[in-house]
Amino acid sequence: MLNRRHFLKNAGLGAGGLALSPSFNHLFGQTATTEHPHRFIFIRKSNGNIPGLFAMPTFSEEEKRKDDKKEAVEADLDKHELPKWLRSLDEHKENMTILQGISMKMSGGGHYSFSGCMGAYSAGRNVISGIKRATIDFELANMLPSPFGHVELSLASGSGTVAFRSGIVSGFSAPARHQRNYCYADPQTAYDELFKSVTNSKAVNSQHTLLDYLQDKEGRKLTKLNGKERSKISNHVDSLGSIRARNEKVASLAEVIGKNLPTLDKIHADGGKDASLVEKQDGFTDVLLSALISGLTNVVTFTIDDLGTPIDTLPGNKGKVDLHRLGHSRDMELRDLVKASHMAQVAKMVTKLKSVPEGRGTMFDNTTIIYFPETGAGHHGPDTEAPMVVMTGQNSKLDIAGRYLRLPFHATEGHQTLGNWYTTLLNAYGNPVKHYGDLDVEMTRKKMPQTGAIKRFI
Repeated sequence: MLNRRHFLKNAGLGAGGLALSPSFNHLFGQTATTEHPHRFIFIRKSNGNIPGLFAMPTFSEEEKRKDDKKEAVEADLDKHELPKWLRSLDEHKENMTILQGISMKMSGGGHYSFSGCMGAYSAGRNVISGIKRATIDFELANMLPSPFGHVELSLASGSGTVAFRSGIVSGFSAPARHQRNYCYADPQTAYDELFKSVTNSKAVNSQHTLLDYLQDKEGRKLTKLNGKERSKISNHVDSLGSIRARNEKVASLAEVIGKNLPTLDKIHADGGKDASLVEKQDGFTDVLLSALISGLTNVVTFTIDDLGTPIDTLPGNKGKVDLHRLGHSRDMELRDLVKASHMAQVAKMVTKLKSVPEGRGTMFDNTTIIYFPETGAGHHGPDTEAPMVVMTGQNSKLDIAGRYLRLPFHATEGHQTLGNWYTTLLNAYGNPVKHYGDLDVEMTRKKMPQTGAIKRFI
């Protein structure tokens, strides 16, 4: 017999019993209204990004001098050799931006920034009260609607003797103020949940039967309730209806989903406890690409590692150093090795999306990939810099591709913050917000302008 507990367990939407709370209404987006929506892939990494490792090895003496002094620098990438760890993207240099000089003092600090690096605020330890606003990925997902709205994946560490997390767990993004997102913690769970309309349609049909029953049962309670209890049950009823509506929208995409199902290795079964780091990275990349190509989502956030993510299986890590200890070391070679494994996944994303026809071009023409650190320029910051790699397609509304861009250093004339960067993304894609994110305290004290988009980028 079907029951609510069985449904929440098998629907994969009830992690911690939260699937029917108001916090999870964001799961049920609308179908896209434009023929070719823009897509965003946010890739978060731990341990910061050391600015010097992003510099061009073929800089002129003058360019090197300015870069070392953190003065403004702009250079064409096609005239330079990329750092070794970036060379898997050599053939895509015309789409690449190395972005230096953005600060994130309003969100950085410590080992983690949690949702802060996505929302331009200090999140504390990501307790509910510390989440100030919807993070940038959710803001963009609301502007680029899809059946799943937003998908979050996390290759973060487990607890105790568990190397990696698995299943559906708390995420690092936020759909709204005081609301924490969930995420898929292993490739198989993500596959099962995102593509079950094709891979397990019988289970989806069973869910519909239970959803109808629960919606009717919960709805009857409303006539006997007032105030907060009525509001709570009403939100539950609305969420039940939204789950069903989303499932129906996904089912309408069954044919295209079926044609684009990822092929996951058997090693990912049962949470993939024996899968290596690279195998997990590959599995997540395959899933997120299929979700984008199938039209299930237009915005994906991928936490590609945290300080506890095991890297002992990373080829070349001879010392078996973990990410936390790496953050305290001066082993720049291993840092580059870690980033190179990340860039291999970015190259895989770009190559695949460039192979999928869309309109007069390819899907990558309508895609932006942002690879960025959650804690600024190092293990404990400093958060005065947050080097990024940005990949943009031909139809991007950002005018930054093919360049190395260093902006003026923190709290100097012309400097731009994480809030300015996120405001730029929102303004470019249709949200005219004057400023997104918290202000920088030091710049405020110096009475320096810091609101609005980076206009030269649009």
